[in-house]
Amino acid sequence: MPIVGAFMVPHPPIMLPEVGRGEEEKIRATTDAYRQVAEKIAELAPETIIISSPHSVMYADYFHVSPGKRATGDMGQFRAGQVKFDVEYDTDLVAEICAISDSYGQEKDDIKSMEIQGFPAGTMGERDPDLDHGTMIPLYYIREKYKDFKIVRIGLSGLSLPMHYEMGQIIAEAVARTGVRAVYVASGDLSHKMKEDGPYGFAKEGPEYDERIMEVCGSGEFDRLLDFDETFCDKAAECGHRSFVMMAGALDGLSVTAHKLSHEATFGVGYGICTFEVGGPDDSRHFLEMWRDKKKAQLEKRKQDEDPYVRLARYSLESYITMGKRITKKDVKGDKWSDMDREMFERRAGTFVSIHKDGALRGCIGTILPTTSCIADEIMQNAISAGTNDPRFPMIKEDELPYLEMSVDVLDEPEPIDSPDQLDVKRYGVIVTHGRKRGLLLPNLDGVDSIEQQIDIARQKAGIYEDEDYSLERFEVIRHY
Repeated sequence: MPIVGAFMVPHPPIMLPEVGRGEEEKIRATTDAYRQVAEKIAELAPETIIISSPHSVMYADYFHVSPGKRATGDMGQFRAGQVKFDVEYDTDLVAEICAISDSYGQEKDDIKSMEIQGFPAGTMGERDPDLDHGTMIPLYYIREKYKDFKIVRIGLSGLSLPMHYEMGQIIAEAVARTGVRAVYVASGDLSHKMKEDGPYGFAKEGPEYDERIMEVCGSGEFDRLLDFDETFCDKAAECGHRSFVMMAGALDGLSVTAHKLSHEATFGVGYGICTFEVGGPDDSRHFLEMWRDKKKAQLEKRKQDEDPYVRLARYSLESYITMGKRITKKDVKGDKWSDMDREMFERRAGTFVSIHKDGALRGCIGTILPTTSCIADEIMQNAISAGTNDPRFPMIKEDELPYLEMSVDVLDEPEPIDSPDQLDVKRYGVIVTHGRKRGLLLPNLDGVDSIEQQIDIARQKAGIYEDEDYSLERFEVIRHY
């Protein structure tokens, strides 16, 4: 049985009368819409409610599914400790989600299936068993109308939007295998940057995000959820986008009728509510598959225009991943590389190779100063390291290669500077040094808009504390795409 209904809801504590103490009347449209959601859920009579919450346990590289048989929580942190919750978890559904995640990607006839490590989701690493407010606020309104259900609580992650969609697909498969009657509740506020006098201030991306997300979810065009740029989402300070994407994945391949119930931003934070009636199979709604096909075609076209530096990085990484071979200059000085800049073989310089997949960083390794005989050797070495030895990411697998975007930065020699005033985030990269600790950040990066931000990121990468003295160097790069 597929998921029988889905709902996009916010979680502002102020909407509870015990917390708002009258202020909730200022968002009456939201509370009224929430009660409509509760009535629809009661009509569907689910055995289990799946809730994805931005405030549950969250990891950068892992989806946490709450373990155990029961959980409790209260609204004490919002001065309403009398509002208490005691819920039962659907342990069978949780176990099935974990089992599917463990075996994810394996195919019976796939000779390489033993190399697959599964999908990064499960019940490990619980830091706080108490229910979070992103889970409790939906439950507050649901249990006004309906009480006979178990829940599954799932946190978001720092992984890419497509991986959140895949997590939703895993949830849907687990629901189908167990045969449980389930609904999905995607908990998440919208932009936190909607008003100058709001608690988080204003950014132009705030209203832009809310307008876009309400249009997308209000129409049920879930493929467009994957096209939201991560930097744009960060500037909008959105809360629930990954939750909504996970919900979309849980409805993959099913017909959906969407209804927009409400949108408000009274307190400077966007609150949106939509409902999704679920119908039968619909092959036109396999959105991740369609999105990947479109992305692959775009990347294939882009590869044809890659300059020699990037082609060399890609060739080096692909040769290593597919054949275990480290190519050398002898392998690249043929007709295939006749247009390659001679500089690569005649000059020494530090280089950085950056790899992105699905709009998110997938690996970046480089050298500040040259460590090999020429730029070409530097690129080949760093391309392999970026794809296999970046400690922030697992090693790139062969099936990922068609979806990778790569760039190569060739660094000029760094020069010491006396003040941050001598930096420019678009023109110069920065090196921050304290003793043996050294952190680098490249110039002209998406989402890095100020010198202070640039220095802070480089300092944190080096493990340099804010109160420690440090020296600064700057450098310029030539970026190749």
